[in-house]
Amino acid sequence: MTIKEIKAYLTSLNEETELVQTLRQDERKGVQQALQQFDRRLAKQQQLEAHFQMMMQMEKELHEKGYQYVAGIDEVGRGPLAGPVVAAAVILPPDFHHVLLNDSKQLSVEQRETLAEEIKAEAVAYGVGLIDEKGIDEWNIYEATKKAMQKAIDQLEPQPDFLLLDAMKLDNGIPQESLIKGDARSAAIAAASIIAKVERDHLMMDYAQQYPGYDFEHNMGYGTPKHLAGLAKLGVTPIHRLSFAPVKQYQKK
Repeated sequence: MTIKEIKAYLTSLNEETELVQTLRQDERKGVQQALQQFDRRLAKQQQLEAHFQMMMQMEKELHEKGYQYVAGIDEVGRGPLAGPVVAAAVILPPDFHHVLLNDSKQLSVEQRETLAEEIKAEAVAYGVGLIDEKGIDEWNIYEATKKAMQKAIDQLEPQPDFLLLDAMKLDNGIPQESLIKGDARSAAIAAASIIAKVERDHLMMDYAQQYPGYDFEHNMGYGTPKHLAGLAKLGVTPIHRLSFAPVKQYQKK
């Protein structure tokens, strides 16, 4: 085999084969370099697979205990100065398998967009709940987050018989577990974090067109220097959270 043929062959593989073992005896420099690339790619895949299996472990144990519809719930947007808080709830099928699934903050925009569509297509059910800036100002961000989460859960059909939440608890009578850094420990919570992040980012991109000058398309409503500069120059928009300290000083007297 030529080195070009060997590279093409190795690129197509996801496991060690007898031919690969034979190629390891080939002393050509190009072959050895190709094998090193193959080994690195395989090691990365194995690492991703191990992490994914770890994230599915809690859901697997709950299924073994008899729970059929385990929902992961997460939110995005508790910290921004503008825009809604968005929560998502997702029930994954037991055979769900996407090794790139991770906390949404660890993924690129392209990965989140792709995974969000795949999760929606394969999920047993998913829901999205939103509380806008007026609700946040009325109830406070913690209570608004819980209301957004419950809205997302209410959309699920079938309804869940167990909830996995990222560092939150809901008083709704459904058995549940609150996990610190749950979006890195549970596949269902990670799936919810991805859907919530994508949904909220799309909303903020739309708001960036309605309210130019605050850099919403990049900061998603968080209090970055450009956002604060926009507040100082242009004032408060209808989507700003008036109860948040950095916004208060820019309200018209």
